[in-house]
Amino acid sequence: MDSLNSYILLVDSYFGSAPWFPLLLLSIGIFFTFYLGIPQLKFFFKGWKILFSSGKDNVGQTTPFQALSTALSGTVGTGNIGGVAMAIFIGGPAALFWMWVTAFLGMTTKFVEVSLSHHYREKNVFGEVFGGPMIYMEKGLNMKWLGAIFAFCLLISTFGSGNMPQIDNISSTIESSFGVNPLLTSIAMSILVALVIIGGIKRISSIAASIVPLMAFIYLVGGLSVLIFNYENIIPSFKVIIHDVFEGTSVAGGFLGASFSLAFTYGVARGLYSNEAGQGSAPIAHATSKTKHSIEEGFVSILEPFIDTLIICTLTGLVILSSGVWTEKFSNNFERTSMFIVNGSLEERNDGSEVLKFLSGENSSVKNFIGELNVLSGKISEEVTIINNRSIAEDVIILKDNIPFNGKLYIDEEEIDPSYQFKGKSLVKSAVLTSKAFNKGFFGSYGEYIVSIGLLLFAFSTVITWAYYGDRCTAYLFGESSVIYYRILYIFAFFVAGSGYLDTEIIWNFALITVAASTLPNLISIFLLREKMKNLISAYLNSSDD
Repeated sequence: MDSLNSYILLVDSYFGSAPWFPLLLLSIGIFFTFYLGIPQLKFFFKGWKILFSSGKDNVGQTTPFQALSTALSGTVGTGNIGGVAMAIFIGGPAALFWMWVTAFLGMTTKFVEVSLSHHYREKNVFGEVFGGPMIYMEKGLNMKWLGAIFAFCLLISTFGSGNMPQIDNISSTIESSFGVNPLLTSIAMSILVALVIIGGIKRISSIAASIVPLMAFIYLVGGLSVLIFNYENIIPSFKVIIHDVFEGTSVAGGFLGASFSLAFTYGVARGLYSNEAGQGSAPIAHATSKTKHSIEEGFVSILEPFIDTLIICTLTGLVILSSGVWTEKFSNNFERTSMFIVNGSLEERNDGSEVLKFLSGENSSVKNFIGELNVLSGKISEEVTIINNRSIAEDVIILKDNIPFNGKLYIDEEEIDPSYQFKGKSLVKSAVLTSKAFNKGFFGSYGEYIVSIGLLLFAFSTVITWAYYGDRCTAYLFGESSVIYYRILYIFAFFVAGSGYLDTEIIWNFALITVAASTLPNLISIFLLREKMKNLISAYLNSSDD
């Protein structure tokens, strides 16, 4: 697993984690924001007005509300719970600021890609309306080859974004909260997903329109309870977010600090992963809407990053920061990809900067331990330090077959025998971090159940929506008859990821690569269609004046 994760990180270093990717994403958002006259502000309230129209007598399978709910169910998922936590876990509080920036600019990017998708949509052999970036690449740019590249990248991304991270977070959180075996969770959820996605976009949009308001309400109630309980920390949380934007985050409790580049890169990456602006996925859902004018569906889509990131992700971030759990160490089982055994006894205050260099792959005085460890009743006798989840671990115990180990354990550059388990106190990440934060509110230790329920609903709706995105990409590449084979593979991958056979960090890192791979061709395409977009807006405004 260690070698696989290292390879994934190497590939990601050239894509999602490379400096050019967030800069390109933000640049496209900035360009269209000014090129189109700040549409995310100008048309914001028009989006709300159109949202609740019926679309009666217009072409399509879904109402504007169902289309937005479907798109939101694809975006509001583990990115809002686990993704925000991961951004703060790695980049510190300032990462939340860059998520805000990404969302504001993403409102324009989403407006453009959705309007174009709705405009160029077409009908399939069953008479159903469908669209997406691959269609406007083919019909608008006469670049079917680029449409094929996009469809293939997004097809892979359905596994990395909409599938595996969702069930991984569901199973791990439900196991943490209710003690349910991940295998049982995976089986039950796989059956439910299969029953829904067989019904296609009509069944998916109908269920999404029911789930999205419910899950948002439950999550908002739980989050607000934490903020009210910790109200005195809300203003300081905003202050630390702004203060750390350009200076980075210093050592705080068990948190070892973070640089500007980490906050920027992970804030933008997680912001994109959360609201998917520019990725080209949501336009596939919006293309089915019965909205009369394509630009009006674009107005509706402006609301998507606003709800997803500026409201829900901000709530998650403030809950984590105001509760203080982002600097606390909790008892947990160590994942091998997040754990290092290094020489010497290290401390946060004195050695934090060197540990950060070590974790970033830079030259550091911190070195991996190689040799023999003497272990007595699970305790290590040598002067070594265990680093887990980007923090210096405490009270570490080594178990073998679930009992404290006695004997010698040889550590080399290869993977450690998986029969040895490491437990102790360290920082926690992803959805588990959010769960710990929700325990700091009025609901006490029951707060994590709100996260579990919210995560279950969020992730389930995300999985079924992304299955539809994969359907359309598969049909575009291989024809409608191939969709059934995609669905079988999709459910199988879902089951495997939730069964605990893959490491959480591997799944998240793979997701980052797939997001970047599908986003790049889409950003290029909407930029090339900039004049077409401006003409669509002008034509709509002129017809409205009449």
